[in-house]
Amino acid sequence: MFAEDLMSVGNRLVKYCKENNTAACLNELYSPGAVSVEAAAMPDTGSAESVGVEAIRQKHDWWYDTMDVHSGTVDGPYFHGDNRFSVIFEIDATNRETGERNQMKEVAIYTVAGGKIVREEFYYGLCPDGAGSA
Repeated sequence: MFAEDLMSVGNRLVKYCKENNTAACLNELYSPGAVSVEAAAMPDTGSAESVGVEAIRQKHDWWYDTMDVHSGTVDGPYFHGDNRFSVIFEIDATNRETGERNQMKEVAIYTVAGGKIVREEFYYGLCPDGAGSA
């Protein structure tokens, strides 16, 4: 029903996320020119977009350097067509700099070409009080 390479990439991404194995995920599954798009600009960058696997790696490093993760879940993958899948992430984390604790939920949409992730987009939910959840 879905392309074998799409299902393989999606299942391996979820496996690596559940294992908290960012290095293997980025090294094995991402195209060198992959693009990552957040729903809002990343702190200190002024941009929501990171271009290239090294820029995506730096974004992950910022997250791990800034946040204390108390718990998290990874749900999926959910496949769509020949080249996309989504994953739902739920995270309970505290920002080390501000002490603010948030429960976050986001949907990530991944686009695959040639057996590699070439684009990821993150969609954030909103907290009941209207503040951003991520």
